[in-house]
Amino acid sequence: MTVPRTLALCYLSLLWQRETITLSDLLRLVEEGHIPYIHAFQRFPEEMKLYGRDKGIFAIESWPTYEDIYKKTIEIAKFLDLPRFPDITEDCYLHPNILCMKYLMEVNLPDEMNDLTCQVVKMTGIGEVDFLTFDPIAKMAKTVKYDVQAVAIIVIVLKLLFLLDDNLEWTLSNIAEKYNEKNKEDKPWFDFRKWYQVMKRSIDEKKQKWEEARAKYLWKSEKPLYHSSIDKGVVYKRREMVVNLQKQFSTLVDSVPTVEKKRPSSFQFNWTEGDSTRTCFHGHGLQGILKKKGQSLTTKNSLYWLSTQKFCRSYCKHVTTYEESNFSRSYQFIINLFSFLLRIKTSSLHEEVSLIEKRLFKAKYSKTKKKSRSRKGRK
Repeated sequence: MTVPRTLALCYLSLLWQRETITLSDLLRLVEEGHIPYIHAFQRFPEEMKLYGRDKGIFAIESWPTYEDIYKKTIEIAKFLDLPRFPDITEDCYLHPNILCMKYLMEVNLPDEMNDLTCQVVKMTGIGEVDFLTFDPIAKMAKTVKYDVQAVAIIVIVLKLLFLLDDNLEWTLSNIAEKYNEKNKEDKPWFDFRKWYQVMKRSIDEKKQKWEEARAKYLWKSEKPLYHSSIDKGVVYKRREMVVNLQKQFSTLVDSVPTVEKKRPSSFQFNWTEGDSTRTCFHGHGLQGILKKKGQSLTTKNSLYWLSTQKFCRSYCKHVTTYEESNFSRSYQFIINLFSFLLRIKTSSLHEEVSLIEKRLFKAKYSKTKKKSRSRKGRK
């Protein structure tokens, strides 16, 4: 049982208990040092002597990745022959309606967008209990990437509202800006451009801190591992020398290396009303983007482009590919924003967006299939 598999087992138990934590949250807690992972053996009691083969298990030299832990989770569940997990219902934290609300708050988007995300969930059927509940003994056993799915829904809603073609979103921003200037006392309209500027600044700062923390991370443990009891003395002597050198260096530069350990939180960003430095968009309206159609509201934008026109064949390892240069800058920004938030690859999020779009726009995909078949027939 390796350390990554232990982490996967922990996630399985959290999933079984339907705890209010996603896989990305779990990995971030590991990253922030709240869950022992890299130097987990240092927390072991003194009587536990680790050497030899133990070094291969506990000498971790890389951070856990989302995809790796996700795959290991399914592998362990299958190996243990676990029964169907407790149902993921609408009142469960892992349900897309709740997670979408959480991530809308996280990325400072209007609360009104939650109605639209709920509609997408309903139309695609991804909020159904059978779809969301993990069943390891099923023929095609796979657990839903709850957090990735939720942010993918938000990406789709943003595309429905703003198209994200590097044109319409800025036109709508101009309209919102003019309205807000004339009607300062009324509820402000959501301005995509202003939101983009606020989020870009915030995410750039967060990324810089994250990269600095990664660069400064000390991979050498205070309690070294050794191959055998014979090597113990040599290893500890070397470690003692390293520690002494670090102390001397810190004295010379007149600084003591301290690591700030923040309290664990499911939110990475905090947005408050009335903050002059960072605008909070939670209370902003979508009136400039929506229009009345009978008794219901619909988007002014009637266009939509599919993230993936053609999916890879079943024998291919990936469902779709993602090349940034093929997409608008707005779409790239949104994908990069959420990918960093969940610490996942941009291609993984793009794939999830494409899969949900496939469910949402069945007619469009069937048309593209027919066209491709007719072209092949002509050839």
